[in-house]
Amino acid sequence: MATVETVRGAVALDALGRTLMHEHVFILDTEHVQNQGAGAWWDEEARVTDAVAKLRELAGRGVTTIADPTVWGLGRYLPRVQRINEQVPELNIIVATGVYTYNDLPFQFHHRGPGTLLGGPDPMVDDFVRDLTEGIAGTGVRAAFLKCAVDAPGLTPGVERVLRAVAGAHRVTGAPVTVHTDSAGSQTGRVVLEVLTAEGVDLSKVVVAHAGDSNDLDYLMELADSGVILGMDRFGLDVINPTNERVATVAALCERGYADRMVLSHDTSCYIDWFGPDPELLRSLAPNWIYTHISDDVLPALAAAGVTTGQIEQMLTTNPARYFATG
Repeated sequence: MATVETVRGAVALDALGRTLMHEHVFILDTEHVQNQGAGAWWDEEARVTDAVAKLRELAGRGVTTIADPTVWGLGRYLPRVQRINEQVPELNIIVATGVYTYNDLPFQFHHRGPGTLLGGPDPMVDDFVRDLTEGIAGTGVRAAFLKCAVDAPGLTPGVERVLRAVAGAHRVTGAPVTVHTDSAGSQTGRVVLEVLTAEGVDLSKVVVAHAGDSNDLDYLMELADSGVILGMDRFGLDVINPTNERVATVAALCERGYADRMVLSHDTSCYIDWFGPDPELLRSLAPNWIYTHISDDVLPALAAAGVTTGQIEQMLTTNPARYFATG
């Protein structure tokens, strides 16, 4: 029986059900919390309780799985996620390994690896493979996919090293890959395809995240025609691309036969520390950037735009299961 690793262990691939392919539980830098949050703006118990309520609400909409691409650079901390998932057992949480940076590497990799002072193979590959095959930091939780980023600065030396290390771990394990891109601006999805193709990555196992920030159908079809999956995954982040335009773009691609190369999500979280300690400020700026926006608003809008029930299930159920299938 084919399975995929989750926070609570292996789950049958055909039991994933409706899956949101890019949702964070927390984006919360551990060093930030330890040095500035404790006793000030961070209340662990309140935040955990809030996260449990939000994820229960999501599960109540019929979503049974989320893929959480929180890695080094975004504050991945599995013990907190495990604790939350214990209280929301009806929801599968699939976690990732990788490094998230738009520019430079963490200092821990500056002097080791190709072209560095100490040289040798890239230690990131071994770190990623260990997370995928043995587990993450003694938690017993194994990652099931790889995550990195190529944003507006493009293929900086640090970003390129991470991208190639992700490709190396993919070649060893077969684990699928999700790459954050700047699709609304510099359309870095093209750079991602160029590097991953040269590295021998199976493009059918690649999600070009945030492709849905763009409404450029030529660009999106160019990516999809390479075999990758388009991450239409920031619904509710209307400041970048309003929901009605995102819906129209997904509907247009479905009409052109691309429903088998798209996945849906919000890229939201229970809490993110990027915008200051008060979560209500972010909610006032992006009120629809919540876990239930797709279920409550986007799916009815897609249906009204002519997207069929079968196409919706393809994007929410079939495509995610295919992405996580190995062997």
